[in-house]
Amino acid sequence: MVTTVDELVARARAGVHRPGPAEAFAAVAEGALLVDIRPVAQRAREGGIPGALVIERNVLEWRLDPAGSHRIPEAVDHGVHWIVVCSEGYASSLAAASLRELGLHRATDLDGGYVAWAAAGLPTLSADGGLA
Repeated sequence: MVTTVDELVARARAGVHRPGPAEAFAAVAEGALLVDIRPVAQRAREGGIPGALVIERNVLEWRLDPAGSHRIPEAVDHGVHWIVVCSEGYASSLAAASLRELGLHRATDLDGGYVAWAAAGLPTLSADGGLA
């Protein structure tokens, strides 16, 4: 069976609530954790989000699996509310689906990604790490 990437993204998003920037910002204030999976070159070009954990996509599952030996300290259990961020919200949908397969049932992604976050006027960091 052959599928397209668009079909794969659609399946990853099926039945999943994807918060927009304002809702994600509020969720972080209530304890959700933003995880920026963009590669370093993309973050350097676009900027960052203050307080977001930077975990590149290629190691994401290893860092967030609470049962894994390479987990980060924030990966305390399967109930952590993770909001994955990429540039425009496509790769993050696939990443969040993979996290849900690990049992991280509250994992989702930012609708519109970093681009939507910045366009909404929410806090960002410049490429040098200062507030933009």
